[in-house]
Amino acid sequence: MKTTLILFGRTMKHIFRSPDTIITVAIMPIAIMLMFVYVFGGAVKANMAEGVNYVNYQLPGILLMTVGSAVAYTAFRLFSDVQKGICDRFHSMPISRIALLWAHVLTSLVSIAITFVIIFLVALLMGFRSEAGFVSWLAIAGILMLFALALTWLAVIAGLVAKTMEGATAFSYPLIFLPMLSSAFVPTDTMPALVRAFAENQPVSPIVDALRNLLSGNAIGSEIYVALAWCVCIAAAAYAVAMFVYRRRATKR
Repeated sequence: MKTTLILFGRTMKHIFRSPDTIITVAIMPIAIMLMFVYVFGGAVKANMAEGVNYVNYQLPGILLMTVGSAVAYTAFRLFSDVQKGICDRFHSMPISRIALLWAHVLTSLVSIAITFVIIFLVALLMGFRSEAGFVSWLAIAGILMLFALALTWLAVIAGLVAKTMEGATAFSYPLIFLPMLSSAFVPTDTMPALVRAFAENQPVSPIVDALRNLLSGNAIGSEIYVALAWCVCIAAAAYAVAMFVYRRRATKR
């Protein structure tokens, strides 16, 4: 644990010395949020129930896109450590071998949390309002961070197996745009049958629906359990694969 915290401090110093990474991660989701609200918002709201606050409606999808964008930097930072031989140095020292991975994961979660704060502040300026109580906000934070944890472990795999920097970060592109093919921005019943079937049976839709209900203060439906199941399964599978790849790499050295 002590080693993990020391290495976490090391990677966080990189973040604070280069805060433009957090700003860069936030820029694209904010730009998409502005575009959907002020450019496409009128047309979209015409097909939605009367009185819907579209900023509130699409914010959960924006937050999930933020995670997909942010974890690309996690993969890049880990790839950089692998290429510079830092991983091999730690393998030769009497410390926990997985401490480096957990340090990168914790750094990812903290930087994503900071980015979430920026996104929420911009959304407030755009008219976002929430009826969520304290417990609901805790649930919102828990789901978002669990989703971030799941995607971060996917990023760890990419950082370990990639051969180039571009390869380390390219895996995040589908994750960024997956919310587009979900209930994040428009109701799924407006989609063609094939697209609708995909949108309703992929991880993002139940997570978005659960967050939307929590933010609006509505009754929590079965979506939250489906969302948690998706997050836990992805996180567990990605963690297992990442550990296998990392240990296999260590034994080859």
